[in-house]
This record gives sequence, structure tokens and C-alpha cells, in this order.
Amino acid sequence: MIEWFLWLQLAVAVGAGAFCLMMGVLGRLPNDFTIGAALVVEVLLIAQLVVSIVAPAFGNVASGSTLEFYTYLVSAIVISPAAAFWSLIERNRWSTVILGVACLAVAVMLYRMNQIWVFQVA
Repeated sequence: MIEWFLWLQLAVAVGAGAFCLMMGVLGRLPNDFTIGAALVVEVLLIAQLVVSIVAPAFGNVASGSTLEFYTYLVSAIVISPAAAFWSLIERNRWSTVILGVACLAVAVMLYRMNQIWVFQVA
């Protein structure tokens, strides 16, 4: 993992999560802005997947379990589209809250992926 990219992803995921939660609490239905926020989180996760595949070729290898890291990454990649799909099927204020919770869950998973990549000893 690249440290600055991790912090960028965390900032975007927490910001998107807070935005979607705020919109849900205000009673807003899922719209282009809330779905777009989740989409930005998803695009950054796909970029993280590419970085994680390429990084070991340049000497940046995971210090922890590679299987555990990729399990977290694939799970995080699945969360955003699942929440967006749910919010489009069941359009109410709680769907917007679910988008926010999904973005915040991705932020927690990103932090854990960084711990696995950097701080664990195999």
C-alpha cells in the first residue's frame, strides 16, 4: 500500500460516509450526489487493487498475510456496489444511511488493510 494513497482513500471514504449519513438524517432519498460519493470510493478501491497487485513487483510487499489483505480488499470492493444497488431498489431515507454506513465500513477496512500490509510480521 502507498501511504499517501491510503490517507486519500480514508479521507474520501469518511467524507462520503458522513455526507450520506447527513443526507439520510435530513430525510433525503438516494440521488446522484450520494450514489456518486459511493462511486468515488469504489473507483479508489479499484485503483487500490491495481496498486496492490503491482506493488510487490517494486519491492513493496505485505508484511502480514497476503490472503487476509486481499480478502479485506475484495470484500471492500463488493460493499459499495451492493449498498448502491440496495439504495436504488429500496428508495427511502434509510437507503441513504446505508450508503453512508457502507462508506464508513470501507474506511475501517482500509485502515485494517494498512495494518496488515505495513505493521504485521509474517
